[in-house]
Amino acid sequence: MSKLPGWLGRLGAELTELGERLEERRAAAEAEADRDADAEPPVAAAAAADHPAATADHVPPPPAYAPSVAARPDPVGAIPWGMRVAAEAGWRLLVLAGTLWVLMRVISAVQLVVLAFVAALLVTAMLQPTVARLRRYGLPRGLATAVTAILGFVIMGLVGWFVVWQVMDNLDTLSDKVRDGIDELKRWLLDSPFHVTEQQINDVAKNLSDTIGTNTEEITSAGLQGVTVMVEVLTGILLAMFSTLFLLYDGKRIWHWVLKLVPAQARPGVAGAGPRAWRTLTAYVRGTVLVAMIDAIFIGLGIWFLDVPMAVPLAVFIFLFAFIPLVGAVVSGALAVVVALVTEGVFTALMVLVVVLAVQQIEGHVLQPFILGRAVRVHPLAVVLSVAAGGMVAGIGGAVVAVPLVAVTNTVVGYLRAFGQEAALRHAPQPRGATAIGSAPTSTPSPAPAPPPAGEGDGEEKPPAQ
Repeated sequence: MSKLPGWLGRLGAELTELGERLEERRAAAEAEADRDADAEPPVAAAAAADHPAATADHVPPPPAYAPSVAARPDPVGAIPWGMRVAAEAGWRLLVLAGTLWVLMRVISAVQLVVLAFVAALLVTAMLQPTVARLRRYGLPRGLATAVTAILGFVIMGLVGWFVVWQVMDNLDTLSDKVRDGIDELKRWLLDSPFHVTEQQINDVAKNLSDTIGTNTEEITSAGLQGVTVMVEVLTGILLAMFSTLFLLYDGKRIWHWVLKLVPAQARPGVAGAGPRAWRTLTAYVRGTVLVAMIDAIFIGLGIWFLDVPMAVPLAVFIFLFAFIPLVGAVVSGALAVVVALVTEGVFTALMVLVVVLAVQQIEGHVLQPFILGRAVRVHPLAVVLSVAAGGMVAGIGGAVVAVPLVAVTNTVVGYLRAFGQEAALRHAPQPRGATAIGSAPTSTPSPAPAPPPAGEGDGEEKPPAQ
C-alpha cells in the first residue's frame, strides 16, 4: 500500500508531460497554417473563404523559381463569331450544292422520262376540268377519262397535221417569195451607199456554196442526229400520252401513294401543300392556253390582212411559242417579221412588227394580270433566270416547264412556311394571368367551311389531302 501513492504520482507526471507535447504540436500546426494563409493570393483566399470545402482539394501554387506558362485558350473560343457562322453556313451550302448536282445529273440521265412526265402533268392540268365535268354529268370515271383523252389527243393531232399541211401547201409560194426577196435585196445592195459590187455578192454566194459542199459529211451527220431526235420525240410523246391517261384516271390514288412515302411528321404539311400546288399549276396552264390563243388569233388576223404568206402556220407557231414566257413571244414575233420582210417588203414587215408589239403589250399589261391573277405571279427576273436555266439544262422542254415549276415551288414554299409558323404557335405555351387576358382574342371564330358541291369532292379537281 505504501507504493501506491508513488505510482499515482508518476502517472500524473507522464500525463502532464503528454498534454504539454500535444499543445506544442497544435501550436506549431496553427503557426504553419497562418504562414500559408499569408502567402496565398487574395483571389484564392476569397474563393477559399466562399467555399470552405474546396480548401481540402486546394492545389498549392508553384514555387517562385518555376517559369510562368500562359494558359492556351479553347480553340472554339479563339475563332471569331463571324468566321464560325460562315463555316457553319459554308458546309451546309456545300452539302446542298452537292445534292443539287447529283439531282441534276440524275435528271439529265433520264431527261426524256422527266420531260414526258412533266408534259403529262401540264396536259392533265388542262384536261382535268373536262373529266370532272363529265363525272358530274353521270359518266363513269373510265368513260369520262377515255372521252377526254381521245378528244384532247385528236385535237392536238389535227392541229399538228394542219400546220404541216399549210407549210407544205405554201412551200412553193414561199420559196418563190424568198427568191424574189433575195433578188430585191441584191438590187438594194447594189444601189445602196455601201458601194457593194455584184462581184462581191457573187463571191459571197460562191463561198456559201463551197461551204455547204465541203461540209456535206457534217450536214449528213446532223441529219442522222435529227432522225435520232425525232425518234426520242416520238418516244416522249407516247410516254406523255400514257402518263396522262393514268393521271386522269387514277390521280387520286397516285397522290395517296406519294403521301405514304413522306415521313409522318411532314405529312400534314405536304398534304396541305399538294392541292395548292395543283391549283397553281392548273391556273397557269389554263391562263397560258387562253393568252396564247388570243395572241395567235389577233396576230394571225393582222398577218392575214397584210397578205403575208403562211399566216395560219405562223399563228400556230405563235400559239406554241407562247408557252415559253418572254423568249417565245420574241422568237415568234421575229419569225413573223422576217417572213413578212422577205416576202412582202420593208413596209409590210414594219406593219407586222407594229401588230406584234401592240398585241404583246396588251398581253403583258392586261391579259396576263387579269387571267392568271395573283395565284401564279412570278417576278420577271425569276422568269428570265428560270427560262435560261431550263433551256441550258433541258433545251426547249426545260424552258417550257421552268416557269410553272417556279410558280408551283413558290406556292409550296409559302404554304409550308405559313404552316410551320402556325404549328409553332399552336405548340407554344399558353399565356396565363393578366397576359392571357390581354392577349385573348376578341373576335368570334370563323365558321366552318361549307361542304363542297356535288361532284367536287371526288378528287378530280386537285390532289386530295390526307
